[in-house]
Amino acid sequence: MSALLQSLSLARRPPEPAPAFADAGARHVAPPAAVPANANAGPEVSFRTWLAVVGAALGAFLAVLNIQIVNSSLADIQGAIGAGIDDGGWISTSYLVAEIIVIPLSGWLAGVFSLRRYLLANTALFLLFSASCAFAQNLGQMIVLRAFQGFTGGVLIPLAFTIIMTKLPRAKQPLGMALYAVSATFAPAIGPTIGGYLNENYGWEYVFYVNLAPGLLMIAMLWGSLERTPMRLALLKDGDWAGIVTMAIGLGALETVLEEGNKDDWFGSPFILRLTVIAAVALALFFWIEFRTARPLLNLRLLARRNFGFGSAANFLLGGALYGSAFILPLYLSQVQGYNAEQIGMVLAWTGLPQLVLIPFVPRLMRRIDARLLVAAGLALFALSNFMNGWLTRDVAGQELFWPNIVRAVGQGFVMAPLSAIAVAGIEAQNAASASALFNMMRNLGGAIGIAGLETFLTKREQFHSNVLASSVSLFNEATRDRLADLSRYFRAHGISDPGTALHEAVVAVGRAVRLQASIMGYSDTFVLLGLALGLAILATLGLRQSDASSGGGAGH
Repeated sequence: MSALLQSLSLARRPPEPAPAFADAGARHVAPPAAVPANANAGPEVSFRTWLAVVGAALGAFLAVLNIQIVNSSLADIQGAIGAGIDDGGWISTSYLVAEIIVIPLSGWLAGVFSLRRYLLANTALFLLFSASCAFAQNLGQMIVLRAFQGFTGGVLIPLAFTIIMTKLPRAKQPLGMALYAVSATFAPAIGPTIGGYLNENYGWEYVFYVNLAPGLLMIAMLWGSLERTPMRLALLKDGDWAGIVTMAIGLGALETVLEEGNKDDWFGSPFILRLTVIAAVALALFFWIEFRTARPLLNLRLLARRNFGFGSAANFLLGGALYGSAFILPLYLSQVQGYNAEQIGMVLAWTGLPQLVLIPFVPRLMRRIDARLLVAAGLALFALSNFMNGWLTRDVAGQELFWPNIVRAVGQGFVMAPLSAIAVAGIEAQNAASASALFNMMRNLGGAIGIAGLETFLTKREQFHSNVLASSVSLFNEATRDRLADLSRYFRAHGISDPGTALHEAVVAVGRAVRLQASIMGYSDTFVLLGLALGLAILATLGLRQSDASSGGGAGH
């Protein structure tokens, strides 16, 4: 991080005057940035502006971190508040549902209440609800508090992106995107490490307390750096309320389906089936409204622009791989290797820590290498790391996963900053918040769909391999009879005198071995699928048009 901060040039001129949010018309969003005429020459940026960018990026980091850091302690949280295994999943689901609903709303609401007031208020509320979660006494309280935490924390993600796009001149945006990449790729990777350590050494409550110190620092940074602008409450009456309602219902229902579907047997559950119909109808209405209304909540036509459209598609697939790998690898270490939360965190630390070393140098590489090549190389390395895990055995654990995790860390470090820069190059200031909301929503949706798809795929592949292996384990097979005889002798030699009981234990042991091997093979297949998904993301980058995103200049669409 120090290398990145050293590269931020500090101007000696006074801070720029406060930009006003655009009129509440079709875009609802984005304070237009004053871009110097000689942007490509590397204009100076005031210390106050960098303070706002760093503070906002810190907020995005905390919001993303709270997805993975809580998941690593979910079992202990469930036990503490008396939640069952099935119901405990709502502790994560409630946060994610609220977060994905508020992301598209944030740009418009920042225009209504002013960027400074809205961001500071939501940061303070995020900290309040974070601390409150540690005092939850039952599942109902925890679900409500986590939903409020997600609704306030979700604001921090797109507004950080918007601040980078609107307050930095284009020549400095790659530096801002590098800071943002820390939240987008480093936070999901390091979350289990921080969560596991705090949970094992201090208790699950501290996964919520950990937000307080950096959150207070963020408030101090934003308080002194963001300009005061008046509220524009009159925009509320002109809001795209039909779009807001249909979007909230559609995204909320879709996220719930994705989070709970596999557990409830998908369309075998009337609850999931009804939610799917609601999501489909509501989202269809939302798209219809957005293309017909004069003042849409989101400018969906941005997706028709070549770089933004292909960049968003690559970001969607990247989100699936980021959150999917952060879900699958801990699950493998827990279920197959028997690792606890802290041990899992130590393994996953090597998917995060190298990124802190690499990301600060990415903006320099972007000045020398086509951003598309950096994105493709990063995605290829990320895919390679998953293919390296495609041949798992019972002996593959922490040490054996070291090099795949290093390759993954290097790949992730190369992707986010150049992908963000080239995707938003040429986006006008009045469209900045729509672009920010869409780009970040695509990554979160990709993550939700990716996790749901991988969870279902893993279950199906485990069943497939179990059936194949079980068909070979038969009493008509001489190798099976020999194995059962060996195990029976083993159990009789270790305290079981009755031959029938010893044989029963031998059959149980063989069944466990079959299930374990089927599970390992299922995880191998899942890592291969992740690699193939990243291959599709590489194909999406081929559609990107070359731009001067490396220097932050405007690009064609």
